[in-house]
Amino acid sequence: MRKMLSNLVRSGLAGAALLAASGAAFAQTAWVLPSAYPPANYHVENLMQFAKDVETASAGKLKITVHPSASLFKAPDIKRAVQTSQAQAGEVLISLHENENPVFGIDVVPFLATSFDASKKLYAASKPAIEKALDAQGLKLLYATPWPPQGIFTKKDVNSTADLKGLKWRAYNVGTSRIADLVGAQPVTVQAAELPQALATGVVDGLMTSSATGVDSKIWESLTHYYDTQAWIPKNVIFVNKAAFAALDPAVQKAVTDAAAAAETRGWALGAEKTAAYMETLKKNGMKVLEPSADLKKGLADVGSKLTEDWSKKAGADGAAILDAYKKM
Repeated sequence: MRKMLSNLVRSGLAGAALLAASGAAFAQTAWVLPSAYPPANYHVENLMQFAKDVETASAGKLKITVHPSASLFKAPDIKRAVQTSQAQAGEVLISLHENENPVFGIDVVPFLATSFDASKKLYAASKPAIEKALDAQGLKLLYATPWPPQGIFTKKDVNSTADLKGLKWRAYNVGTSRIADLVGAQPVTVQAAELPQALATGVVDGLMTSSATGVDSKIWESLTHYYDTQAWIPKNVIFVNKAAFAALDPAVQKAVTDAAAAAETRGWALGAEKTAAYMETLKKNGMKVLEPSADLKKGLADVGSKLTEDWSKKAGADGAAILDAYKKM
């Protein structure tokens, strides 16, 4: 009897060891990835596909859960959350953090890059500086994707920048605040997740943003005019905490970087494809989609020249190098 018990114990221990080894072999790392945008937004759809690709390519060793709609952290807090390991990865509109480093605001300098092709070149020129800045903050850049070009939403005719004076102007970064200052509008800081309420309650009655954000916020319920100024093409960047990335097996790291490369290619294609669809949605919902007048174009170009000069002064040698590289492309 004693021998039988001994054999059973040994057998049980061996089974437990085998189970533990099996568990170790299939251990799964779980990451959270917060985003400020709603599930139907193409940036979030792209994130979801990225997460799915990582899980597939890593054979389930890394699972990334995307938290949209600022449900985990508000937009301005996402980057800090990843830096402090409250989240392992995140997506932000990079220009939100221009105050930390001017290179984060290069893509929102008005009229510097006004097409997707030009924006790609500007990103290529600025990417080394952005990677370096993020690296110094404990972050690794994974990929970047564009928004549609920025236009002006109002509920009145705008024939020149003088018509923007006095508007309660939604600001979400340094550049949009400075535009308000230069045209005599009243800047009001409102992030994407809070925009529908701000529009509905009259906190905002004018803004410069993408057709995508217009559709996300059902902007036609509050405003009536959209001027297709194509002022700039901002980008979201997706990054990961460097320590979290370093803790992954090399094969899983490769799964992440390969999926990120695919997501970047897909995201740029989606940005161009969705722009036309968003414009049609605005029209179908009664928005007046208009070309800016010559006077409005001239006024905005003057604003753009001033903001380019301001940015160059702040960015110093890094800014000069980026602009020089961009001009040569």
